[in-house]
Amino acid sequence: MFAEERQQLIAELVAERGRVSVTDLADRFSITTETVRRDLAVLESAGNIRRVHGGAVPSDRLSTREESVVERAVQRQPEKLRIAEAALALIPENRAGSILIDAGSTTEALARLLGQRTQSNVSANGKPAHEELVVITHAIPIAGQLTGHPHIALHILGGRVRGLTQAAVGQSTVDAASRLRPDIAFVGANGIHATFGLSTPDPEEAAVKAAFVTSARRVVVLADSSKLDAETLVQFAALKDVDTVITDHEPSEELSAALAEAGVDVVVA
Repeated sequence: MFAEERQQLIAELVAERGRVSVTDLADRFSITTETVRRDLAVLESAGNIRRVHGGAVPSDRLSTREESVVERAVQRQPEKLRIAEAALALIPENRAGSILIDAGSTTEALARLLGQRTQSNVSANGKPAHEELVVITHAIPIAGQLTGHPHIALHILGGRVRGLTQAAVGQSTVDAASRLRPDIAFVGANGIHATFGLSTPDPEEAAVKAAFVTSARRVVVLADSSKLDAETLVQFAALKDVDTVITDHEPSEELSAALAEAGVDVVVA
């Protein structure tokens, strides 16, 4: 195989997986790690990838880069739906309790499925369940998905609404979350890394997420595989602070080992 052809394949792998390691590429193409590093240097010079410790990520994966909720809603939809379905299975049907749903496109998919399930149960029984499920959120799109459902008691946390994510942020949001103790918090993340933990680009979003993680009895992270092995600007939780990660692809060997050591259950949807 010519070097140019191999480099093109490497660039495609980086774009598809979100991150590749030097050792995996060496095994895949039966070449030395030194050759892989030369290939990555060529690709980085051309602007096709960005080298990181131990491998490479897409060139647009920067620590402060953050897409709007509208942009994210149309990306990786099948994967996010599978993750949301797995998360929905963790919420008991027709039982009282409380959950907190963080802002994000995957968590919004969960809210949509929860609303559909609630409506279906009411239609089948002819009346709403006797016990209400308390749902807490700071995200306007998620509140919109759950408004008006008969046995969902919707609580919205106030604060300044951040346009990019359409979620409330600020000290009032953090304080409100800190006074709660929901049974489960479904939290999104822009990055899940073996050593850096869970992160997000914006400090105010990070503060709210940290409050969610601290307040909940159980923390479930919903993150598609593009977030695995990624580091963004602000850490909001360590791996040990999380109970479950639901994703769509097996984590890398390094991340998988770190999650296991932290006692985190990994669900691949």
